[in-house]
Amino acid sequence: MNIGLIGSGGREHALCKKISESKLVKEIICFPGNAGTANFAKNIDVDILDFKRIYQLIKLHKINLVVVGPEEPLVRGIVDYLKSKNIEVFGPNKFASKLEGSKAFMKKICLENGIPTAKFKICSKVSHVKNFLKNCKLPIVVKADGLAGGKGVTICKTKKKVIQISLEIFKGKFKSSNKLILEEFLKGEEASYFLVVDNNHYSFFGSAQDHKRAFENDSGPNTGGMGAYSPAPIISKSLENKIINKIINPTLLALKKKKNSYTGFLYVGLMIKHNEPYLIEYNIRMGDPECQVILPRLKTDLIKIIKSALMNKLKKIKIKWKKDKCMTIVLCSKGYPGNYKKNKNIRNINKLILSKNDFVYHAGTKFKNNKLISNGGRVLNITSVGNSYLNIRKKIIFIIKKINWKDGFYRKDIGWKVISKNENY
Repeated sequence: MNIGLIGSGGREHALCKKISESKLVKEIICFPGNAGTANFAKNIDVDILDFKRIYQLIKLHKINLVVVGPEEPLVRGIVDYLKSKNIEVFGPNKFASKLEGSKAFMKKICLENGIPTAKFKICSKVSHVKNFLKNCKLPIVVKADGLAGGKGVTICKTKKKVIQISLEIFKGKFKSSNKLILEEFLKGEEASYFLVVDNNHYSFFGSAQDHKRAFENDSGPNTGGMGAYSPAPIISKSLENKIINKIINPTLLALKKKKNSYTGFLYVGLMIKHNEPYLIEYNIRMGDPECQVILPRLKTDLIKIIKSALMNKLKKIKIKWKKDKCMTIVLCSKGYPGNYKKNKNIRNINKLILSKNDFVYHAGTKFKNNKLISNGGRVLNITSVGNSYLNIRKKIIFIIKKINWKDGFYRKDIGWKVISKNENY
């Protein structure tokens, strides 16, 4: 069968590589893809929000199944659009995508269904913010309601900062947001829990821990993710049961009550406090860079899993995993997540000597005049599989040092929490 894959980041490169390993797949077309996906697929340069053009290309290339990588086309309703054209597509519909597309919607689901989450206030005016600040404890977390590419969350230690960030959001810093959420600050450890879901069932699809802050020791501004590792040791069996019973089951049941079921990947962003899970956010797709550390550990054919979900037969397929650990470190353009320069030459990628357990996933890259150049903030995901997080990290940093790219930077402490807790990791 021919597969259409929408997206252009590191997540899509990882998806593309894993899809290419399926015996069911004849050809992969990426919309638009990147320099990495070009090794496994045909890239077609197209705006991922131009649904009409994407449909035309799907018909032209006789694509049998579409997999949607990023959140924005899902939130905008690409699944609904393609299904109306009788195209088989994997991902949640527009209504279910509000779990990520609107933090206010997600919080209301929590409130109505007793799902544990941080205390919050939805604000659409500065006056709402000021009223909330009269009786609150600092720090306060300010979140843009809509999509913000992982950059719409700010932890504020002063009321003045809360007002400043709120004004920026109300003035259109994030075009998708006309309101915001003020949220109590929960101190604990973050973790990500992934599912693949059909109308009647869901299956575990890996756990991971991401590193959102730009610099070492979890300092600096929030980013789309500077690195990750999988599995997440913090998620014990007892904690997993709490996540399922207190968060996942009530959420999916709430959607069904609203006559909207969920099909696709579902990512549960958690804060773990005193061995209790609190819902921080839902993502309605695989995480980035979490996808890059989960898929290398997957043994089961990804397309078989997706097809089973689309036929509501997930229950009949057993998803198998490698016992190995996996880590990725993101190589970013200097200046990210703020202003950064594009079109900078990246050398030596083709000269890297990689083992079968090492991967370089492209995120923000393209070819120009037969040269590999940077085309985004997060540029490369250097990934490796092994039996020790400490040794994996050493290996990744060794590979990064072989890449000749003076315009990049990365965090050298990815996995620091799990490594410091147990030297065997």
